[in-house]
Amino acid sequence: MSGEIIKSLIVPAHPHPVLCPEKNEGWQRIRDAYDDARRQIEESDADLIIIYSTLWPSVIGHQIQADPNPKWVMVDADFHDLGSIHYSLRIDSDFAHAWNDANLARGLESRTVAYDGFPVDVGSVVALELLNPNNRIPAVICSTNVYSNRAETTVLAKACLDVVKAQGKKAIAVSVMSLSNRMFTEPIEPHEDRIHSLKDEEWNQKILEFLSEGRLEDIGQLSRTIHNQIRVKKVVAFKPMWWLSAMNDNRNDLTGNVLAYEPIHGAGAAVVVLDPESNGTGDKEYDEDDVEFYGGDRDVLDIANSEDTEQHDSNSGPALYEPVTGRNTVNSSKAPKPVGAYPHARREGELLYLSGVGPRQPGDNSIPGGPIKDAEGNALNYDIKAQTRAVVDNISRILEEAGSSLDKVIDVTSFLVDMDRDFSGYNEVWAETLGKVGPTRTTLAIRALPTPIAVEMKIIAKI
Repeated sequence: MSGEIIKSLIVPAHPHPVLCPEKNEGWQRIRDAYDDARRQIEESDADLIIIYSTLWPSVIGHQIQADPNPKWVMVDADFHDLGSIHYSLRIDSDFAHAWNDANLARGLESRTVAYDGFPVDVGSVVALELLNPNNRIPAVICSTNVYSNRAETTVLAKACLDVVKAQGKKAIAVSVMSLSNRMFTEPIEPHEDRIHSLKDEEWNQKILEFLSEGRLEDIGQLSRTIHNQIRVKKVVAFKPMWWLSAMNDNRNDLTGNVLAYEPIHGAGAAVVVLDPESNGTGDKEYDEDDVEFYGGDRDVLDIANSEDTEQHDSNSGPALYEPVTGRNTVNSSKAPKPVGAYPHARREGELLYLSGVGPRQPGDNSIPGGPIKDAEGNALNYDIKAQTRAVVDNISRILEEAGSSLDKVIDVTSFLVDMDRDFSGYNEVWAETLGKVGPTRTTLAIRALPTPIAVEMKIIAKI
């Protein structure tokens, strides 16, 4: 009898729901949701739990735990003050070796690990401790290769499905991950916990909306947009979603249930259960090429970033230049290339003068929120708030390169190509960012900017 994925889960990796749920009401709700998910697993006929965790990174290919009974003590590197978790796991060694063979057959670099004392990552330990506390169901654990792109991750899932079907398994697929994973970088009191930023919260809510509708493939597509707009870019964070989507044949019509969503040290923690039954809306279109074998090409987010693409993309406008260098100039590789012969900034005395800064992203020249028009000049719908946030982020990078920061901005001149449409959204983002600093501001309506963007800012700041 052919095997199948009978249920899929997304769960957070942090040890708080195991070690100290009572310290925060949100952490307790996550623990309760874990317990609910555990009961659903126990009531199913599952005979295998497959764990894909971002907390076990690898560099040389993918690695699969094949020790039938790994035992150790897990102490989280960041949250060691919370205590330790003693674990003794039951691993399906036969499945692990078969998965490794299937990876190799599909062109992936892969190997098994099976020796006493090999540390199991915190994400896998937490997930199995709360979802399978008595080792009733055997498990298999796979690493996340830090260089793998979506194609490679998709093939990894397909190799796993090959074995699930060949061995007739009734499997639970578990992605251990945060939604937003921007954490506080210093200790906080439990009652102070919250999602790190408004932008993280916005993206979390969009992801949760898609999950509740069972739209795994759409989340895979959304990951590219998120990557272009979040302040802390951690590519590995998207791979569990790519993997889980591929484990479910890249469907968009699963039945999703968000059991809990809370912050854990600033990151977005969610417990989500997805069942293979259709939600009744019908599978929606997706645009990803299907991949059966890995060919070795890696572009982690599958975004063209060559210089040729930057200069000739139909929505990129004029050719790009390397920033001019000279006396007192400041340039940053983390800021978009200029559209002319000028530097990113110039230092004069204690003041820093920035050239006009737009929302374009360094590397791929993409425009968060979308361009305002296509190559033929036809108007497009775009997100002014996303563009404005990207402008502020680019400004911040240039200021940091110069040894300054956003809180040292003293004067801003802003340019909007559609004042009537965009002022309200632009002003909202201003209030959340530069408005907290209180620089003087002039906002001008203009006919156009050199690239298909809606907003640009000219900055003067202190060093």
